[in-house]
Amino acid sequence: MKTLTTTEALASFCKDAAQHPYVTVDTEFLRERTYYSKLCLVQVAFPGQGDENAVLIDPLAEGLSLEPLYELFRDESVVKVFHAARQDLEIFWVEAKVFPKPLFDTQVAAMVCGFGDQAGYETLVRKIVKEGVDKSSRFTDWSRRPLSDAQKNYALADVTHLRTVYEYLAAELEKSGRSHWVTEELQVLTNPATYDIQPQDAWRRIKTRTNSSKFLAVVRELAAFREDYAQTNNVPRNRVFKDDALVELASTKPKTGSDLGGSRLLLREARRGAIAEGILEAVARGVNCPADKMPKPDRSKEKLQVNPALADLLRVLLKSKTESAGVAAKLIAPSSDLDAIAAGQRDVPALSGWRLEVFGADALRLCGGEIGLAAKGQSVRVVEL
Repeated sequence: MKTLTTTEALASFCKDAAQHPYVTVDTEFLRERTYYSKLCLVQVAFPGQGDENAVLIDPLAEGLSLEPLYELFRDESVVKVFHAARQDLEIFWVEAKVFPKPLFDTQVAAMVCGFGDQAGYETLVRKIVKEGVDKSSRFTDWSRRPLSDAQKNYALADVTHLRTVYEYLAAELEKSGRSHWVTEELQVLTNPATYDIQPQDAWRRIKTRTNSSKFLAVVRELAAFREDYAQTNNVPRNRVFKDDALVELASTKPKTGSDLGGSRLLLREARRGAIAEGILEAVARGVNCPADKMPKPDRSKEKLQVNPALADLLRVLLKSKTESAGVAAKLIAPSSDLDAIAAGQRDVPALSGWRLEVFGADALRLCGGEIGLAAKGQSVRVVEL
């Protein structure tokens, strides 16, 4: 069981790894008390058996630089394999502005190969590798040193079994001709916009019951202040104030510190000091926002005239297509997409890329009256009209 603590040792390992067609990668990190993840451990393996050719990289070791690993990530002759890669990729993008390319995510590939919606790593190891995974160290403080043997074994298992899972899924995709499906799905994971959160856009994630532009102007300023404060001070946004408190503040529009004291949902720490000042300034900016600068609520869904019978038919068609393709229905089209299609919208993910091949093309034909659906035994088939 190798733990790399020097840049030289890491460079030597990465040089060897670059001679292979793929490497498997995972990370251990902490994020409970910070805005940005604190990288505590990186696990990497290239083809081999057991712990052979697998290492733990300690980014907390004094003097160690991860640049040799980032060079391996940039080497497009080596596939970088992750499971549920989003949080890992965010770490590497924030730390070094690098994305591992080419990328393969076994969770995405498993959905395409018929393992259901968001198949977990344990499930894939059990079904493909025919082994169990020890998760006893799942909730551990990875920043503490030294790491125990149990922690190290747990961490290594996340990349050693992943080799077999990857080889199996890659072969299945090759046989089915669906490799390009996975490539399409992964494009969002290697898009910087996925991880670069701009404070002025943070309000779009806040769920509110009111779509008044005046109200949303205050929500926008409060969300922008919270995001900027959280990023600058590297604290979780909910430690500044939570979403429900934000909505309450946007409704009550406090003007003074004593007004903040009347809030039911605001954390005690946020009623004084820099956070309190920031809240009052944000509310004032929102209240005084010119009409032409106020956010415009998305009313497109309010205007949808959904044909309920057609929406039901689309659901039947989707069920038929997903059963024959062996793909999770949620991966192709959520209910909101089906309603949008039934209302005449065409700019939805289900009508583009690989989804168009599997479902979208026939969905459009169904909407156009070119095909119908007929039950035959336990299955549903498409009928030309």
